[in-house]
Order: sequence, then structure tokens, then C-alpha cells
Amino acid sequence: MSKTTENTPEFLENVSSALDPSKAIEYVSAATEKGVEQTKEAYAKVKTGAEETQKALEASFETAKAVGSNLSLKTIAVLRANTEAAFSHFEALVSVKSPSEFVELQTAFVRKQVEQTVEQAKELQAAATKAAEDISRPIKSAFEKAVKELKVA
Repeated sequence: MSKTTENTPEFLENVSSALDPSKAIEYVSAATEKGVEQTKEAYAKVKTGAEETQKALEASFETAKAVGSNLSLKTIAVLRANTEAAFSHFEALVSVKSPSEFVELQTAFVRKQVEQTVEQAKELQAAATKAAEDISRPIKSAFEKAVKELKVA
């Protein structure tokens, strides 16, 4: 028991220093400053993320606009080629002199149109696939960057 009594003044001194109002104010002030600093850092990260997302969306929209125009032009070119082929075919049919010649011209035209349509579909599909990749690239890179930053934090 003598050890307890020997430690009593030290204990009281520690307790009184812990309950010292000036130290309590310092502690609360330090904790508040730390909280404010962490809030500022979090806000800066959110703000940066929002700005990067906005830039990525703007880039995607610009790409979509350009790619949409390109796809429209390709589609118009395909339609024009098919229309011209059809008019040429009708001109040839007008000058037909026999039913066998008509069947021969018609068969050749249909075969050629089917082959051409398959080729055009492949070209348009490739262009559409590339367009989708181009449009999604800015968003994808922004997302990957955000995930990477979350893993680091």
C-alpha cells in the first residue's frame, strides 16, 4: 500500500494536468484544425475528380459528334452506291430483248447486291465498333484513374 500512497501526488498531478482547461482547448483546437485540413483535402480530391469526369464527358461527346458524322457519311455513301447500282440495273433491264436476258441480268444483279451488302455491313460494323471504342475511351481512362487513386489511398 505504501506504493499507492507514494504515487498519489504524481497521479493527482497527471490528472490535474489532463484536466487543465488550457490544454483541453489546445487539444480541441488541434483536433478541429486536423478535421478542417482533412475536409479540405477530401474536397480537393472530390473537386479534382469531378473536373476530370467533366473533361472526360466533354471529350466523349466531342468524339461522339465526330464519329456520328463519320458514320452518317459512310451510311450515305453506302445508300448512294446502292441507289446508283439499282438505277444502272433498271436501265439495263429496259434494254432487255428476251426473257432469258432479263433473268440473267436480274440474277447477276441480285448476286452482286448480296455480296456488296455483306461487304458494306462488315465495313459499317467495323466503323461502329471503332466508334464505340473511341467514344468510351475517355470515360474508361477516367474511371481507371479513379480506381487506381482509390487503391493508393
